[in-house]
Amino acid sequence: MMRALILGGIADASLLAAEIARAGIDAVYSYGGRTRAPADQPLPTRSGGFGGAGGLADTIRREGITHVIDATHPFAAGMSRNAVEACAETGTALIALERALWAKAPGDNWIEVGDVNAAVAALPEAAARVFLAIGRQHIAPFAARPQHAYTLRFVDPPEAPLPFAADVIVSRGPFTLDGELEMMRMRGINWIVARNSGGDGAHAKIDAARRLGLPVIMISRPQLPERLRVESVAEVMQWLGHRTCLGA
Repeated sequence: MMRALILGGIADASLLAAEIARAGIDAVYSYGGRTRAPADQPLPTRSGGFGGAGGLADTIRREGITHVIDATHPFAAGMSRNAVEACAETGTALIALERALWAKAPGDNWIEVGDVNAAVAALPEAAARVFLAIGRQHIAPFAARPQHAYTLRFVDPPEAPLPFAADVIVSRGPFTLDGELEMMRMRGINWIVARNSGGDGAHAKIDAARRLGLPVIMISRPQLPERLRVESVAEVMQWLGHRTCLGA
């Protein structure tokens, strides 16, 4: 009997949960636990880590999981690596629902770097107003460049003091082009640091940067082990042996 585990994170994971529930598949949706008020799901949910690859393998055995769908954020490399290891250990089928990379378009001014530390080094020496669109877990290295005025945007208000002074926006996407243009103009943003997360929900800031002629320091995705990978909910449902009404 099929029992699926969705490792959630991206917006498409919620679309997948709805399709799985509609198909009547026995499944569990797992949140990483970083968002204090996650969106409701039409499936039983759990929140928090598993305790590494070994803990995930134990959960797979205990819960009778037959299929794992890794729909975590493209930069949640630790969880994705654990999923590969745990599924290999338990002989469980694994697929990754991974958004296509953003592609550089005419008019984009990207400085492509390999990681957060390289992004810090790519900032100018002269003081600038910088929008850090990279999530709260990755901002600490930017304390090394205190001359800049940083704007941060989080889903939840920060619970602990930030490593540097910053203008904090608390808001949940998806964001619109008009909204991003207004935000950047109001704050006088002249540099953006972003991760190449892909998808539509976070692309408006990239479109706004192009419109305003702003440089974007674009952090590349981490390298992950080989695994079956698709870009749409429909492909995951096909892998599970079910059709979907979604076209993507």
